[in-house]
Amino acid sequence: MSLTAILAFIVVFALLVSFHEFGHFIVAKKTGVLVREFAIGMGPKLFSWYRNSTSYTIRLLPVGGYVRMASEEDHAELVAGQQVYLEQDPDGLVVNIDCQADREEAGFLFQIDQADLVDGLVLTGYRNGSNVMETLFVAPTALIIDDSGQETRIAPRSSWIESASALKRLAINLAGPVMNFVLALLAAMVLAFSLGQVSTNTPVLGQVVAHQPAAEAGLKANDRILSVDGHSVKTFTDFASRVNKAGQSALFISYQRSGVTKSVKVTPEAVAVSGQKTYRIGVVAKEETGFTNRLQYGLTMTGSWFTQVGRGILDLFTSTFSLNKLGGPVMLAKATSTASNQGFLTVLALLGFLSVNLGLINLLPIPPLDGGKVFLDLYETIFRHPFPKALANGIIMVGTVALLILMVLVTAKDLLQF
Repeated sequence: MSLTAILAFIVVFALLVSFHEFGHFIVAKKTGVLVREFAIGMGPKLFSWYRNSTSYTIRLLPVGGYVRMASEEDHAELVAGQQVYLEQDPDGLVVNIDCQADREEAGFLFQIDQADLVDGLVLTGYRNGSNVMETLFVAPTALIIDDSGQETRIAPRSSWIESASALKRLAINLAGPVMNFVLALLAAMVLAFSLGQVSTNTPVLGQVVAHQPAAEAGLKANDRILSVDGHSVKTFTDFASRVNKAGQSALFISYQRSGVTKSVKVTPEAVAVSGQKTYRIGVVAKEETGFTNRLQYGLTMTGSWFTQVGRGILDLFTSTFSLNKLGGPVMLAKATSTASNQGFLTVLALLGFLSVNLGLINLLPIPPLDGGKVFLDLYETIFRHPFPKALANGIIMVGTVALLILMVLVTAKDLLQF
């Protein structure tokens, strides 16, 4: 891969994952859930920085990302007899709990008798040199510094993902795919406003290729297509689809020219596009440069991506399963490399298509995908009680193992075909 291809892959991957995880991240923040980590990539940590109670990390393997939220399985604990250095704010609330030895500059030494950093947010114990037990209240945003110097914000029960209502969790889980759809729409709009002119998708012919079936039948530029074999046509996409479905069967096309309605008989011809046979009559949609035309083009392009991806996903479940229908990071790198050789606009189109793909795939009701979590949230919302926890955990575990195995197989297949 060339340097340009590598950079294109990094940018495409980063945008896909960042937008997706940002959706989860921002909605979690807005609904009061503490976000521990926002990660791009998986595996060993390469870079990290800490801000506003969240650790932002870049990890080695470009196979996804995640937002780690505070949960009942992830909160700090202090034990009886433990000595820590405490720092209080002007109101007397403990804001720093330093577990490192010999850190007198961090505050005053305090021996823990009991600690509740989940519900009551209190510490009871003794100051250094005193035999009088004290009760100190802890700020809900207090930090714990462990023996290695790592800072971690405490997580009161109210900040756990499990404490959020089913509707809030539903919003958090849907936000990732939704942000992928937003990214796709942005990519389509940038593409639309970067092109010299865009097709209008109206059933008006912009160009009729010489010596092709349409030209031979007498169709000309600016003819407005009204119907194909008696079926009304509203868009150029609809027109092209009907031509393609007809195969090499003759079509009767009704059109309007200078206010006069006419009809012709046209027989499509077969052509190969990306190794697949399709049928055309040799016409191109009319192109415009107006602002509204570009907006419409961007929306139409986004809709086209949804249609393509939706059909592909449906095909996975309605036809014989094959690993060749799936692709992983290696295929993404290969596709990005090919697109980068064709220029920025091709990469942009690929980004939009992949973003729709990532969003729709994640909405499948398969644990541990977002769609699986959405199913559990909907179940709780409808039936007013959580899905049985043991059963949910078992399904998620099986789904996770299955997805990991599938990822390994797909990656191996991609490497062999690279």
